[in-house]
Amino acid sequence: MNADAIVVGHGLAGLVATAELADAGRKVLLVDQESEANLGGQAHWSFGGLFFVDSPEQRRLGIKDSAELAHSDWMNTAGFDREEDHWPRQWAQAYLDFAGGEKRAWLHEQGMRWFPIVGWAERGDGSAHGHGNSVPRFHITWGTGPGVVAPFVRRVEQARERGLVTYAHRHRVDEIIVEGGAVVGVRGVELAPDGAERGVATNRDSIGGFELRAPVVLVASGGIGGNHDLVRANWPERLGTPPKHMVTGVPAHVDGRMIGITEAAGGNLINRDRMWHYVEGIRNWDPIWAQHGIRILPGPSSMWLDAEGTRLPAPLLPGYDTLGTLAHLRATGHDHSWFITNRSVAGKEFALSGSEQNQDLTGKEVAGVIRKRSLADVTPSMQAFLDKGADFVMADTVEELVARMNDLVEEGEPRLDVAHVKRQLDERDGQLDNAYSKDAQIAAMRVARSYIGDKISKRAYPPHKLQDPKKGPLVGVKLHVLSRKTLGGFETDLGARVLGRDGEVIRGLYAAGEAAGFGGGGVHGYRALEGTFLGGCIFSGRSAGRTMAQDLGD
Repeated sequence: MNADAIVVGHGLAGLVATAELADAGRKVLLVDQESEANLGGQAHWSFGGLFFVDSPEQRRLGIKDSAELAHSDWMNTAGFDREEDHWPRQWAQAYLDFAGGEKRAWLHEQGMRWFPIVGWAERGDGSAHGHGNSVPRFHITWGTGPGVVAPFVRRVEQARERGLVTYAHRHRVDEIIVEGGAVVGVRGVELAPDGAERGVATNRDSIGGFELRAPVVLVASGGIGGNHDLVRANWPERLGTPPKHMVTGVPAHVDGRMIGITEAAGGNLINRDRMWHYVEGIRNWDPIWAQHGIRILPGPSSMWLDAEGTRLPAPLLPGYDTLGTLAHLRATGHDHSWFITNRSVAGKEFALSGSEQNQDLTGKEVAGVIRKRSLADVTPSMQAFLDKGADFVMADTVEELVARMNDLVEEGEPRLDVAHVKRQLDERDGQLDNAYSKDAQIAAMRVARSYIGDKISKRAYPPHKLQDPKKGPLVGVKLHVLSRKTLGGFETDLGARVLGRDGEVIRGLYAAGEAAGFGGGGVHGYRALEGTFLGGCIFSGRSAGRTMAQDLGD
């Protein structure tokens, strides 16, 4: 045997599992098709949001959360309704216990810290029994994605220095070796060295084959978000027709190759039609990978129009219902939609996903956060998109704005009618003259302002008329579908052991992170509460590493 354990995938789940295995004194081969520059994988590029229940940060802001409320929100959001949801349900309960229990203290002990204002993501469908977060639970890690990854990189590096971890970068796995009904290793090709920077696509030139053996193998290779063909092939009918055009929220190496390879080894892939894609995608003006998209995390004030210029109905408001909005927009037959707002709202309410878009938080610059967010009208990253973004236009009048928005319309896409847009803007703005507004979005804006976190950060900007010249100029944003997460994955028990199609454990095979649907084959069910993807990688990676160490025996 080459090692006690093989971990395929050096992203967050793989790093956590490797660290846990090494802590148990096991020798680990950490295998990935990319170079060491990409250590940490997708998680490095994230905003670093983590889901906690009844945290000190929540309590300081007067947020009353509880295990019972979180359980209700999760289960109503997941909508588990299939026979194969047995293990996902078990994982959901275990993860909720973790998120409301030792998760924060365990991560804090490893040096992780969080921004004091808790975000209120995915607010739901407007019903008491429906999906969404009843309270703010999105805790931004100080250091964003790199800050989440750092403790585990440190632990793995320390284990490497002790001789317990060996890197096998630029090793592309093409086969999981099964002998006598048990997994005993992996085969593939070693790829030529490539000095590309993190996230940039690398060569696939073979310089020879390899075979690595160990009694336990973990698949922590991520999902399919970088492979649009696979996304479309798995697209569910309930979300309408798949878009012909998408922007990409993950690097090209998130290609889904290991999904098919693990399935060929006998792993039972379930809930493959469950996925999580955003509808507020914009083209990165400074792309790192092909078709690089950034998500706008919007506050409640911008007016959202479909491709034909018709305002989206409540409760499909900015920041409320990701998949509900996706399904509604897919039914229109067009691949884009629009935000109409103004510079003041865009400057304060538009957060941008990605560690590279939040250098003050990523760099842990306290003074920078105050200067760039609290004191500035517009953050530097947002200003760069206003100045250079291909999907942004600005104008002083509605007529001029719509003309510029129509300049972004491509052949075959509908052009906006200025009179139709102007009438809806006037109706929306007119409701602000009424303290008892019947407009659901105006009511939602006022509710958002009742949360002190949104109020002091101006993530819920003081309600005003979008056409107020003092808040201008007007801003139009063309929005695209942004490919992101795979919610289904390989069915596993609570120890991350992969089950075969007969429901029995495949000896020696484990799965964690997105490849396992963040646990069990789909811990989120149909929808996510946000802040749960990184946490799912951490929890499932930890479970896998500890179980593998235990299963190896003495």
